[in-house]
Amino acid sequence: MKIIGLIPARMASSRFPGKPLYKILGKPMIEHVYARANMYKKWTQLALTTCDEEIADFGKSQDWKVIMTSNTHTRCLDRIAEAVPKADPSVGDNDIIVCVQGDEPMLYPEMIDAAVKPLLDHADVNCTVLAMDIVDEAVFLHKDTVKIVHNLAGDVLYTSRSPIPWCEKFTPELGAKRIYGIFAFRWHALRKFTELPESPLELKESCDSNRMFDYGLKQRIAPFPARPSFSVDNPEDIKRVEAGLKEDPYLQQYL
Repeated sequence: MKIIGLIPARMASSRFPGKPLYKILGKPMIEHVYARANMYKKWTQLALTTCDEEIADFGKSQDWKVIMTSNTHTRCLDRIAEAVPKADPSVGDNDIIVCVQGDEPMLYPEMIDAAVKPLLDHADVNCTVLAMDIVDEAVFLHKDTVKIVHNLAGDVLYTSRSPIPWCEKFTPELGAKRIYGIFAFRWHALRKFTELPESPLELKESCDSNRMFDYGLKQRIAPFPARPSFSVDNPEDIKRVEAGLKEDPYLQQYL
């Protein structure tokens, strides 16, 4: 079974234009993401996918595989779906496609292992999302953090930027989880997802996972313990990421 990793990136982020090439500790953010994703040792291949020549030129300068896609995509999973057959024309229905979002410069390679594991262990699981425990109330309340509610089987019921599940007072024991930007699909499931039109809840929450639930598809959580690992949604996030990276166990392996 193939495991194909794709890192989507574009310059036209609504909240932080140009962020893939914004420097964090002297390196463009996308370089942190690629270097850390590349520490995962089970890839059949790993590639950067973009619609922007600036990002593509940087990737090529690093000798990365770069796949150009349309500039009409606003959702990362739609960009990934276009890139898959360009990455591997012989990709099979049950091969695994992993989307590693380009704004996760503090990802850990073991996160990719966690995202892929349910697909390897269970033939009836077709899609996963890395679900990190929330232990900090500020993260729980933050509007750029997408929270997850799931059932007892681990299938996601809903994702929201609102603090869910509801509680009178936040505690780590609530069991709240957040989406971390690593998604894994069987290729047939990703194709089906992207053939569906954007859904009402997807548009309202600005979260493409909700497209699955609007149409009755399933997404399994890949649980992961809380780690000091921050996404970049806004320019204000850069200082927090830089401070966190200075204490990071992987940074010196690729600096």
